[in-house]
Amino acid sequence: MGMVETVGLVLHPQRDSKVAIDTIVEWACTRDVTVLGLPEEVGRIACSAVPVDAETLRNRADLLVSLGGDGTMLRTMRLIAGRPVPILGVNLGKLGFLAEIDVDELPSALSAIDNQHYTVEPRMAVRATLPDGETVTAFNDIALVRTPGDRLSAVAISVEGHPFVRYAGDAVIVATSTGSTAYSFSAGGPIVSPLVEGFLVVPAAAHSTFNRALVLSADEHVSLEVLTSSGHLAMEVDGAIGAHLAPGNRLTVTAVRAAAWVVRLGTTTFYERARRKLRVNGSAEVE
Repeated sequence: MGMVETVGLVLHPQRDSKVAIDTIVEWACTRDVTVLGLPEEVGRIACSAVPVDAETLRNRADLLVSLGGDGTMLRTMRLIAGRPVPILGVNLGKLGFLAEIDVDELPSALSAIDNQHYTVEPRMAVRATLPDGETVTAFNDIALVRTPGDRLSAVAISVEGHPFVRYAGDAVIVATSTGSTAYSFSAGGPIVSPLVEGFLVVPAAAHSTFNRALVLSADEHVSLEVLTSSGHLAMEVDGAIGAHLAPGNRLTVTAVRAAAWVVRLGTTTFYERARRKLRVNGSAEVE
């Protein structure tokens, strides 16, 4: 018997995943493997996947298969955060950074995983404690974003309790190394290997004199205080609004090492995906 006894599915809310699901179910039937999915997702598609709640999916799955794009992968990682369950990303749309294979590669990929012919790549998360004590976790970024029509996002940054800089701009982004190719990149932040255990603080469209990104160790914590000169801000967690903040509010953000594990089969590298996705055409030639 292979290592996989139960496969959990996480689906893109709109893209057609029927072919991929049928492929997974057919593979599972030949190996007496159970396929689970969230009721609101597998209920949209005629298939034999067993509908279960999120807690059961987390506890029973030996392997999670994310069918969609990077957004679906991020949601899968948040769903399983803290549990060492490998996640296989299957691309159903445009090329992403996190997906490992296309649909036609599913049977061979599942068999390779079942036979333990794969590696896993740990992914760090960032976790923020809100003013009310609630915590949120992100695998790309947590961003304090200006509300349209309101004043700028004005935020004071302290590291390990020591005041460092005040940013004013459209947003202040706290990004993981995984998220360095997302919002942080569009704001001028560096591309960081996903294997780096650190995180970034990056201002977007900064109006302040100091507009450089900070690179922090995973062992450090950073505090973000919304200044009295700031407008009301939306706090986005991996691109979705998680809370609204007012002047005087403060967040504390820390890193969470190996919060999720992504399957790698050795077919591509991060740098190959980055070159294609970010359209890196090579360095300038010097005459």
